[in-house]
Amino acid sequence: MSSASSRKGATDDTPPRSSRRRRSGDQASGGNARASTRRELVENEIYEHATQLFAERGFAGTNLQDIAEAVGLTRPALYYYVKSKDELLAKLVTEITAAPAAQLRDINARGDLDAKGKLRAIARALVARQTSHPARFRLIIRSEAELPAELSRAHERGRRAVLDELTKVVDEGIRSGQFRPLDARVAALGVIGMFNWVAWWFHADARQTPESVAEQLADMAVAAVARQGHRVPEEAGPTAAIALLREDLEFLERIIGG
Repeated sequence: MSSASSRKGATDDTPPRSSRRRRSGDQASGGNARASTRRELVENEIYEHATQLFAERGFAGTNLQDIAEAVGLTRPALYYYVKSKDELLAKLVTEITAAPAAQLRDINARGDLDAKGKLRAIARALVARQTSHPARFRLIIRSEAELPAELSRAHERGRRAVLDELTKVVDEGIRSGQFRPLDARVAALGVIGMFNWVAWWFHADARQTPESVAEQLADMAVAAVARQGHRVPEEAGPTAAIALLREDLEFLERIIGG
């Protein structure tokens, strides 16, 4: 075989550079994904142990060395995942209050849902959060007085935002005639209390799952504010509300006349 043929055969057996680059890139992406997954697992373990220690000893009585020992890391290794105790607290506050508020704003902005649909979506979202990390929620609620001033203000802003978004949904339902004419803020507070209480009593088993609990509480929330007898006006606004009042007056007149 000629040297040219040998070079050609060698060239044919050698993957193109672009292919080699793609393979190298794929390997790097796979390595990055595995590293990201590992970091996420370790961070979650850190937050779980930190939550337990904060609950047992309080924020002031827990330091990073305690958390490192609980997780099985050295303190320098812990710094790779978290820089300070305040960073852990900030993440917990964000997870418990700021993130739900943003999620509720997204639900409220949906044009494909009416008030009932939004209330159901909110129920599913909040219950899912309460059932995924109930200990973290209980810790923040019980330790509100111990939070540093800045985090306490962030926590309070998040709580107000959640209440405001749910109040908007109830008010929308009242204006459209789907919900009874209630005090929208009081109704929203009652519904939030029902959802928040899940963090204290829920335990997943064969009989109840996060999904089944969310669906039942969504039904209960809608039933608590919905017009009785499914008397919903065909249109929104004062004219439709007056039409319902006229129906009630005619029904009362028939009763009195009878």
